[in-house]
Amino acid sequence: MNHILNIADAPYADLAESSRRMGTEMPAGHFGGRRAELGRVLGARKLGYNVTAIAPGKRAYPRHNHHVNEEMFLVLEGSGEVRIGDATFPVRAGDVVACPPGGPETAHQLCNTGAAELKVLAISTTESPEICDYPDSGKFGVLAFFGPGQDGRPQMFAHIGRPGDARDYWEGE
Repeated sequence: MNHILNIADAPYADLAESSRRMGTEMPAGHFGGRRAELGRVLGARKLGYNVTAIAPGKRAYPRHNHHVNEEMFLVLEGSGEVRIGDATFPVRAGDVVACPPGGPETAHQLCNTGAAELKVLAISTTESPEICDYPDSGKFGVLAFFGPGQDGRPQMFAHIGRPGDARDYWEGE
């Protein structure tokens, strides 16, 4: 396995298309961009990394916080804003953003407020299972990753819900 890949040579996938492959439809209004997977391609085991290129006026993902994993963003090109907790901060090329695990105070989201793509190197730990909260919509996500499937891609269990969706432990038994 080759452990070196130049970012300029990384293959990008459209975020909306990636979302469709996972069985969900990304809303077109606020979200858009593309992403180049780096970590898995290079054989990383304990860190995930990718380059996310966010289209002007768009966001790549909903505002969320992790309970287990930590993320870091290095802004490579462009400018925009990052929401962390209830605050918003400007970001530009060269800025590093830390997103430790925690509660709503660590919820984060990058938004491209510039005229060109906002290109960000995202690095995170890859501990599983993971729980994420989505404070803007009141949702949570439970994610667990398993070994690679027959196609070589990681197998994943994901459940997105709201606290009111809970079932009684003994229901149906």
